[in-house]
Amino acid sequence: MPDTPSRRPEPDTPRYVPIADHGLIGDLRSVALIGTNGIVDWYCSPSFDDPSVFAAVLDAERGGSFELAAVDAARTKQFYFPDTNVLITRFFSEDGVGEVQDFMPVTGEGGEADRHRLIRRVLCVRGTVPFRARVAPRFNYGADPHTVRPEGQVVVFESAGHALALTATVPLECAGPDVKTDFKLAEGESAVFALDQVGGAVAPRRCAHAEAEEQFAATVAYWRKWLSQSRYRGRWREMVHRSALTLKLLTYAPTGAIVAAPTTSLPERLGGERNWDYRYVWVRDAAFAVYALLRLGFSGEAEAFMRFLTRHISPGDGSGAGPLQIMYGIDGRTELPERELAHLEGHQGSAPVRIGNAAVDQLQLDIYGALVDSVYLYDKWAQPISSGQWDDVSALVEWVCENWDQPDEGVWETRGGRKNFLYSRLMCWVAIERAIRLANRRGLPAELLRWRQTRDAIYRRIMDRGWSDRRQAFVQYEGGDVLDAAVLMMPLAKFIAPTDPKWLSTLDALTEDLVSDSLVYRYDPRTSPDGLSGDEGTFSICTFWYVEALTRAGRLDEARLAFEKMLTYANHLGLFAEEIGRTGEQQGNFPQAFTHLSLISAAYNLDRALG
Repeated sequence: MPDTPSRRPEPDTPRYVPIADHGLIGDLRSVALIGTNGIVDWYCSPSFDDPSVFAAVLDAERGGSFELAAVDAARTKQFYFPDTNVLITRFFSEDGVGEVQDFMPVTGEGGEADRHRLIRRVLCVRGTVPFRARVAPRFNYGADPHTVRPEGQVVVFESAGHALALTATVPLECAGPDVKTDFKLAEGESAVFALDQVGGAVAPRRCAHAEAEEQFAATVAYWRKWLSQSRYRGRWREMVHRSALTLKLLTYAPTGAIVAAPTTSLPERLGGERNWDYRYVWVRDAAFAVYALLRLGFSGEAEAFMRFLTRHISPGDGSGAGPLQIMYGIDGRTELPERELAHLEGHQGSAPVRIGNAAVDQLQLDIYGALVDSVYLYDKWAQPISSGQWDDVSALVEWVCENWDQPDEGVWETRGGRKNFLYSRLMCWVAIERAIRLANRRGLPAELLRWRQTRDAIYRRIMDRGWSDRRQAFVQYEGGDVLDAAVLMMPLAKFIAPTDPKWLSTLDALTEDLVSDSLVYRYDPRTSPDGLSGDEGTFSICTFWYVEALTRAGRLDEARLAFEKMLTYANHLGLFAEEIGRTGEQQGNFPQAFTHLSLISAAYNLDRALG
């Protein structure tokens, strides 16, 4: 049976904080979402894809949360400690100003770390401020019961197979399955709360003021040292660096994996069914993230991802959908069974809540282009790939040469049947073209004649069957007239000149059909059924692709205005979800790697074009 519901909020308290009203902290193994109200409402421990401990963002009553806030605060503000992923939430009340500093110490990036710790440091910076805390974990997505056991100045929450220890510098009181406390701080005073995963060799331990201060300083130093590698000095430095810091938070240090997003089932439309689990490694998303980070000068993440590919993914371990799966677990596992958690109501009542992802078995041919392109850029900008890695690339390219012309589910993972998608053809062309470049530059052995012939056959197929005379545009799939924003990648991938007349005609058609005040829909589900009900918002990566396509076409004024408009849709911290709704709200899993990596690419190329 599901665990005891969390304490119900007061009648005048909103049950859910909007998706955009959150900040993110993490330790390169997992993350926590923290609302502007000071509540941790999403946290999986010890890893991204482990069951949740706090999931009030998916069910306000049953999900569990860690509340820590000033009592009767009139307003709050949230920001990051400069150039870090340390989050500060400020509370402004009649009698003073208080703040909560939230962070997760980064330990032992090179391998598994035993201790996973979330520290919440509370300060009164002006006057006097009363605070209230309530820690209400709900293990295994709110399905497992737990016990509460005081051990001196530590309280241990324990369920089957999982235990957390809470320590605080203020007295704690057990309240059923929860722990609570009320306390008041005067100007200059502070309190510390620390939540640790315990068990095995990791025993509960206190977190005194001095230790919290040391770990705060070490965490700040870690993030600033990492960010100092950036070579970006352009116009949008703050937004680009926040995107880079966010992408880094989505990396899983023990293996080098990069997750698509750290959450599951945040809805693409409130009340709709488009709710998916994104806490896995999509080959496409991770490869694009490697490109964005390499652009800025961060080669370590690219190197770690290449190790992930070498250790955990070999061209022979895929299912019948091809030599590679489209996604993997953060540890490289291939089984990601999808199921629904019927006991959770979903964010603002948007069921179902899903864990796992059934799209793992889809055929998506575009992943090969994204992956080979990232390998090519890594070899070019970071360090030469090994002979073994080249053997793997060659095997993938050989498979692409044999299989590029079959229908697939496409980049958008539609559940409406396979088609001959143009984008899939395009990225098969990229896979072969980049492998040819790499072989020529390094003098590596390859079936170059066969590869060139296949590359050219794909080019002719796209130009012939991917073009619609009626629409005067490249279209979503062969023989159709439906437009798709994914074709914005054609000039970005250097398949077609950005000023080619056919491309400029396509760009105009996309602007007419899919662009709404600079925001871009990926396609129209009414004209291209995707097997799901309901509409969706504009797709943020497509908007940044649009900016980049305008840039490369020389339409710099349009590109810059579209980019600046898009930045206004970021949340108060510069974070983006997957989509933007009709009234400007963030929709979908949050934050989204796809959006942030495309922001980096668009800013980089727009900066370069502006001079």
